[in-house]
Amino acid sequence: MTIRPARPADWPQIWPILRDTFRAGETYAIDPEITEQAARTYWMDSPAACHVVEEAGQVLGTYYIRTNQAGGGAHVCNCGYMTAPAAQGRGLARAMCEASQDQARALDYKAMQFNFVLSTNIVAVGLWQRLGFEVVGQLPRAFDHPSKGLIDALVMYKWLAD
Repeated sequence: MTIRPARPADWPQIWPILRDTFRAGETYAIDPEITEQAARTYWMDSPAACHVVEEAGQVLGTYYIRTNQAGGGAHVCNCGYMTAPAAQGRGLARAMCEASQDQARALDYKAMQFNFVLSTNIVAVGLWQRLGFEVVGQLPRAFDHPSKGLIDALVMYKWLAD
């Protein structure tokens, strides 16, 4: 398994992962009907970095790093992670999060913030906490989950600088 910068040729393998996750509407506050081009711009073209997890030429997961806020907040980055359903449970999310923190430091970010982690995504919340992220805010009933109704979203944060 290799984590490397995404290349334009990776898009045909990245898009189905994003598309299916966005369409499900259960973990990302993204329009479930987002177009392929809009998804590519959001995930791959506009962030500071986009990476993939690859094994034997197959993209198994992807993440982006982007500046969370401009100006005085530009030292804090935001990241998003997705794993292909067939690769879940293999430690890819942990590997991507650890790699993204190293990459964020290399890009001179001082902290990482997850703006909208759904409270029902208990696997992700637990993993991020084990990796040192703290819940610093809770947004009551901020997300309309397709099967659970209105649920809370969490803001999670980790200082990366020494």
